[in-house]
Amino acid sequence: MNFPADLRYTSEHEWVKMTDGNIAIVGITDFAQSELGDIVFVEIETVGQTFPANEIFGTVEAVKTVSDLFLPIGGKILEVNPALQNAPELVNNDPYGEGWMIKLEVGNIAEFDALMDATAYQNII
Repeated sequence: MNFPADLRYTSEHEWVKMTDGNIAIVGITDFAQSELGDIVFVEIETVGQTFPANEIFGTVEAVKTVSDLFLPIGGKILEVNPALQNAPELVNNDPYGEGWMIKLEVGNIAEFDALMDATAYQNII
């Protein structure tokens, strides 16, 4: 399993990477995609909406199950990864790269700082 040190993690198996200023990229972890199996569809229809942390912002469908996606930190969803529309398997193949899910304008950077680092996340799985 891969757990990049420059990311923060949640107990719901999402990861967050801060980019420019208060913009974050969010996806699911390598552990999550391996547990789900082959991902066949990603549904996120919440662009432009603002949510608090831990709210459901979409779903991911695998061959055997459908799972909710939880927002790791509060903010406004700015963009959904357009590549996932035609290639949802990117989440399986490259969960920390091309398989990212959303870009988020972070409401409170302290929420990011409170997330788990890679070591803490490894300890819970």
